[in-house]
Formats: sequence, C-alpha cells, structure tokens
Amino acid sequence: MKLNRRTALTGAAAGVALFSIGRPAAAQATRMRFAHPHPTSDSWQTAALQFADRIKEDTGGEYEVQVFPNGALGSDQQTISAVRGGSIDFCITGNPFFTGLAPVLNVLDLPFLFQSRAHVATVMDGEIGDGMRAELEASNLRALATWDIGWRNLTNSRRAVATPDDIRGLKLRTTPNPAHIKAFELLGAVPTPMAFTELFTALETGTVDGQENPVTLILNARFYEVQRHLSLTRHAFTTAPFCMNNDKFAEYPAAMQEILLAAGRDMAVAQRQMNEDAEATSLAELKSAGMEVVEEPDRDAFAAIVTEAVEQEFVAQFGSDLLDQIKGAAG
Repeated sequence: MKLNRRTALTGAAAGVALFSIGRPAAAQATRMRFAHPHPTSDSWQTAALQFADRIKEDTGGEYEVQVFPNGALGSDQQTISAVRGGSIDFCITGNPFFTGLAPVLNVLDLPFLFQSRAHVATVMDGEIGDGMRAELEASNLRALATWDIGWRNLTNSRRAVATPDDIRGLKLRTTPNPAHIKAFELLGAVPTPMAFTELFTALETGTVDGQENPVTLILNARFYEVQRHLSLTRHAFTTAPFCMNNDKFAEYPAAMQEILLAAGRDMAVAQRQMNEDAEATSLAELKSAGMEVVEEPDRDAFAAIVTEAVEQEFVAQFGSDLLDQIKGAAG
C-alpha cells in the first residue's frame, strides 16, 4: 500500500535532503536488516518487502532494508534480543514473545478478548496501542507499529475438537505467553511453549500433538502436511509489534523518524488487510489439502471455562483499567 505522496513526501523529502547534504552521489547505501520467523509466502514477508521499498524510496536510496524471513537470523527470542542489542535493525514477531519484557502486554492475549478486526484496529491504532507500544522502550525497543498474526485456531493430529472435553490430554505447542498457557491448562491440555521456527519439526516427530495459529499461517507454514484436524476456535487474536532498536531510532533526525513511523503504520494497515483477505481462501485450501475442519466448535463452552479465570489473574497483577479500556473500545 502506498502513501499519499502529496502529504507523505513532505516529511520524506526533508529527510532525503537532510541525509544527502555533503554526501557523494555514488556513496553506498546504508543497509538495515529486518528479521522475522514466518515463511516467504506469508503476509509478513510481503509487507516487509513493501516496507523496504518505502524506506528506499523515501530516503532517496540512502537506506536499504534487507529482509530475512523464515527465522534465517534466529528464533523469535533471538531476533528480539539482537534488535535490543543493535545487531539487527528491525524485527517482528507475535506479541506473546514480548510479554517477558513488558508483562502488561499479556492483556492482548487474553482469551476471547477481541470482538472483531475493527475492534483490534481501534485499540492498536489509537491511544491504547500507543501506550502499550511505549512499554517496550524500557527494553530498548521502539515499536513503530503493530501488525498482526490473526485469529488463533487449533490443529492436532489425534482427533476432531468440537468441545472442551476434546482438548483434554492433547500436548499443544503454545507461545510463552502466560495467558495462552493458563487457558490451555484450564482446558486440560498440556501446553508446551516453543519457538515458531521449531514447530513444524515438533509436529512431524510427534513431540507435540498440535498447535494453534491462524488459518493463513497454518497454510503458509504447511502444517497441514503433519496435522489432520482443524477446529476454528478463534480463541484469541494475536497482534505483532514491529520493532527497532530504540537507541538507534532516537539518534535519527526527526525527518527520518517520521519516515520510519509512517512506513511502519502504513504497512500495518496493509498487512492486516492481506491477512483478512486471505482467511477464506486459506481455509478452502486447507480443506482441499485434506484437513478435516470443525467450523463451529462450541466457542461459548470454551469461553466459559477460560475467560474469567485468565482475566482474573491479569487483573490481580495489573488492575482492571487497561482491560476495561480495551473492552470499551469494542463500541
């Protein structure tokens, strides 16, 4: 998605002029590295490449972003650590991998919290989202925007899941987020946190019985090759902070900061739309690939078991104000 050039290039042109002063015309571009764990077929890769194009264009070619997908530069936690340390410039991964640094972000992964994609956008693109992104600055991360992973659904290799009883005893890969872990413990599963880059092999070897992710990522990561059953539980919506090193961000002139922020925000909107557009076609492809799909599991029964109990743990630690603001933003 392109910026409106009549408005966006005002700041961008100032940035280009600022960085070009005194620089030889043939000077080599400054290269920046962008790492993420998703496959090249995923919307993160498409949006990352578009972000790279924007930065090159809006800086007159003085900055070039190299994109490294599929965990090429490390696991979720490794890339976050590398961005904090400054050896990688940008990273994106799911919100659950940031909650160890900013535990209040755990609120975003509470089960059945978001009512719609519009609800997610209202929260993440407004003052609530600004406040949560700012929580990462103490860990030397500047969240330029919030992209998404999407509605989480359950897959496994053992049986169809239509009711909470069907989950009992399944060993499921989860994120390290406390809300995810607690919810599956309440349902009688055996939650097993691990990096996304390790997941396909764990499913293939039977280290875990199943996992939970959006249908777009289940398709793009080819989990259908090692999972038979898909249940559209939509038990949580996962957002994804798009971050860079905060010290590096602070060192840039205001014009360059605005270029980075504008590109990050625009790509967030574009990437979310890519995911939404791909949901229906991804589900159809998963069915064609042989997955057996429970399209209407008893979501109310799942919610009755996990929602209040997991929210109470969050409120006991952080109070209810932020949770109430997010719920109130549903309209």
